[in-house]
Amino acid sequence: MINITLPDGSVRQYEKGTTAMQVALSISEGLARNVLAAEVNGEIWDASRAIEQDSAVKLLTWNDDKGKATFWHSSAHLLAEALEALYPGIKFGIGPNIETGFYYDVDFGDREFSSDDFKQIEDKMLALAKQKEVFARKAVSKAEALEYFTEKGDEYKLDLIKDLEDGSITFYTQGNFTDLCRGPHIPNTGFIKAIKLTNVAGAYWRGDESRKQLTRIYGVTFPKASELTDYLKFIEEAKKRDHRKLGKELELFAFSEKVGAGLPLWLPKGTALRQKLQDFLQKAQLKGGYEPVITPHIGNKQLYITSGHYEKYGADAFQPIHTPVEGEEFFLKPMNCPHHCEIYKTKPRSYKDLPVRFAEFGTVYRYEQSGELHGLTRVRGFTQDDAHLFCRPDQVKDEFKKVIDLVLYVFGALGFEDYTAQVSLRDPENRSKYIGSDENWALAESAIIEAAEEKGLKTVVEYGEAAFYGPKLDFMVKDALGRKWQLGTIQVDYNLPERFELEYTGSDNQKHRPVMIHRAPFGSLERFVAVLIEHCGGQFPLWLAPEQFIVLPVSEKYEEYAQNLLDSLNNSDIRGLIDLRDEKVGRKIRDAEVKKMPYMLIVGEKEMESGTVSVRKHGSVDLGSMTADEFRDLLIKEITV
Repeated sequence: MINITLPDGSVRQYEKGTTAMQVALSISEGLARNVLAAEVNGEIWDASRAIEQDSAVKLLTWNDDKGKATFWHSSAHLLAEALEALYPGIKFGIGPNIETGFYYDVDFGDREFSSDDFKQIEDKMLALAKQKEVFARKAVSKAEALEYFTEKGDEYKLDLIKDLEDGSITFYTQGNFTDLCRGPHIPNTGFIKAIKLTNVAGAYWRGDESRKQLTRIYGVTFPKASELTDYLKFIEEAKKRDHRKLGKELELFAFSEKVGAGLPLWLPKGTALRQKLQDFLQKAQLKGGYEPVITPHIGNKQLYITSGHYEKYGADAFQPIHTPVEGEEFFLKPMNCPHHCEIYKTKPRSYKDLPVRFAEFGTVYRYEQSGELHGLTRVRGFTQDDAHLFCRPDQVKDEFKKVIDLVLYVFGALGFEDYTAQVSLRDPENRSKYIGSDENWALAESAIIEAAEEKGLKTVVEYGEAAFYGPKLDFMVKDALGRKWQLGTIQVDYNLPERFELEYTGSDNQKHRPVMIHRAPFGSLERFVAVLIEHCGGQFPLWLAPEQFIVLPVSEKYEEYAQNLLDSLNNSDIRGLIDLRDEKVGRKIRDAEVKKMPYMLIVGEKEMESGTVSVRKHGSVDLGSMTADEFRDLLIKEITV
């Protein structure tokens, strides 16, 4: 017999070789009908896989993220099975689950493929799903795997097998389709009741632009048809909120092929919005004892060799800039932190001087692959609200907690109320990706964990998500549609002070190394603005809106009155404009609604005679007539709140 420990702490005895599905059946048939996979001693297993020893077991359903991931991974295999049946001889790359469903990379050869083919594939997938095909796992030798895919003629699978160790290779088969896969999978295809293919794009094999471009087909599936209906409504709402669409409509930012892909151009209204965000944070930083600094957009290659960024990120940086001096090379800076280390070294520091807090809205550059660029969320040039704190070891936790307070202040001011703090630690299986001693990593990790606990944050731990120089606390924020975004990060770093030989004189009159805290509450202004646009659907908080009101004269007879009204309000530190187009007022109102203008002030004969304005709020809310002073007080009160 073996002991199975369930998540509630209860222990049940079963015969050796029992499966998670049998455990579920012993609890209730209703539970068993919903089990997709199981977490066994921290690993995700097929629900049909035999458990041979005492184990901690968690049964996974659609309501668990890991259960959902297994469902979508299996759906990728179902997509591949349908494609192979419809397009014999095609070849397959990889087909993983992703946060919003799954995809499969496919080589169609000379065949043409487009979204027009989606319906036929969806129908085939549903037909196969109804057959309740079992996902059968089989361990194979490396020789067997190579032989199978050589005979099939699938060079992409052969390329993957080359990197696998003999004894670690498994196949999964459902119906007539067999794939190279480590699993796990749902019990059978019958769990999949609703299917929607969502997009088709190009993807270079293994992300290498020098290799063949495959066709990437995206999809999403659900265990209930009603959930697909809800999802499609969600997608429509997401399209309305797409920051690329709204950014163009609201005249916030643009891109130019002549300037270069991934390099945003901030238009006047977008610049006003961005500047407001920057002013907001700078004011809070000054209160918190931060000192503003400015550093160049480039740095000598040696700077990034010293910091370790060249070794870790050289492939993602723009190529070196060669000067007329032979052998001299500069880089567009990928990070601000090495520059701030050099600022710290400009004069001797005492323990009494610490902490020192340098803050900069510094623009950095990363050469992202062209296929990964996406509006403002993935760009090649972006501005970080960067700061680096240099402190004594005994100050680390308190400084970290103060930064947490600052991040939460930013989120609160901008309406981000649903968030989780992710404790991002080293990958315990691959420490070669990181620099620094185990001792320093342990100190940094404990400081983050303790600070998060003391601030009462809701946290999750993710291994392998640390920066190469230290662990971090990443804030995962849910927007109005429930989507998760990584906004804001705080990192503890014992390593860069070592590499740059940073020092301070302690109370013992000896030299000591400071500890460095990296932090960026916004993360980057580009990404933050993109998320903010989609979170609020372009209807920004009034204090942040580039224009807070628009004056709409009914005809040109009232333009002088409208202009005097605008001048008066603009002098009161509120921002507005006037619509002097030769259009009917109804058209002006409709256009102002499309532009998400917070308030519309309509002026005609009645308003001019009474010295008032007719106020309309975005969303067709009529607030009636009021004086200019009353309207000004209304706005100032809302801005203050």
